[in-house]
Amino acid sequence: MAKEEMQVVKGLDLERYMGRWYEIACFPSRDQPKDGVNTRATYALNDDGTVNVLNETWSGGKRSYIQGSAYKAEPNTDEAKFKVKFFVPPFLPIIPVVGDYWVLYIDQDYQYALIGQGSRKSLWILCRNTHLDDEIYNELVEKAKNVGYDVSKLHKTPQSDPPPEEEGPQDTKGIWWIKSIFGK
Repeated sequence: MAKEEMQVVKGLDLERYMGRWYEIACFPSRDQPKDGVNTRATYALNDDGTVNVLNETWSGGKRSYIQGSAYKAEPNTDEAKFKVKFFVPPFLPIIPVVGDYWVLYIDQDYQYALIGQGSRKSLWILCRNTHLDDEIYNELVEKAKNVGYDVSKLHKTPQSDPPPEEEGPQDTKGIWWIKSIFGK
């Protein structure tokens, strides 16, 4: 079966997109701990039109996080193609790392979304709640498969209900990030 051309959302309402999103599934990344649970992203619109990004995950009972920013990749289009920039390592932010963040699909109520990259090397299924109905999950997986993603790489992210509190014991040493360098 020939894959469809990858499309991104057009006319994304950025203000409606802001807030907390829970990671339902993703392609595992060396940038996240392998035992990460309760992974989530919180977005807030800045006065200059960029987006503050806070990515959090819990590993070994401790909260790890990294903050960055997102901005339109092509400011003169209405396509939901963004660049995200983080500085690493998180405990000594000196090296900028920039990646693609494309909104491939979002439901009309802005409750769940499919996020990817043109390279098809990263994929996320996000939801406003900690759990997503299986039927909707399967529809999003099918959408990703139809545009050429190897969905066999998808890994469901364990989420607790209710989710953890805002703050908790923190990984202040960035140990998860160091482990990720070595593929642990």
